[in-house]
Amino acid sequence: MNNTNEMVVEFKSAAQNESFARMVVAAFITSTNPTLEEVSDVKTAVSEAVTNSIIHGYENRDGMIRIKAKVDGRKIYIEIIDEGNGIEDIKKAMEPLYTSRPEDERSGMGFSFMEAFMDGLEVESTYGKGTIVKMWKEIGVIRHQFE
Repeated sequence: MNNTNEMVVEFKSAAQNESFARMVVAAFITSTNPTLEEVSDVKTAVSEAVTNSIIHGYENRDGMIRIKAKVDGRKIYIEIIDEGNGIEDIKKAMEPLYTSRPEDERSGMGFSFMEAFMDGLEVESTYGKGTIVKMWKEIGVIRHQFE
């Protein structure tokens, strides 16, 4: 039996679709038999990436966000893709507490949360053309809290 599965879903960059993104990814990864904590971690990371696309990528204007997800055995791979503004300085954007929108009372912790809840994170962006956030996590791995 093949242990891989893939999906692509695309939706409008509207705030109400952030919860849809969380749910669709959570449902998709159920074949890995994740714990509730693992599902919560993935949903939080997806939520942060989608919210970044809506708020920073499209600045609350209409656009499309695409999620590509793959399950390979117990590993999950997720890409959040937008064709919005892109990120001028990825390294700076990924610094904890950095926000390009302080007037909106953003915490600047989105990428930090993604890194904390997933096993890996990569960000590719072309300023003026869009961003791809790539995340992955292995389900069922015992993680020690104080490594």
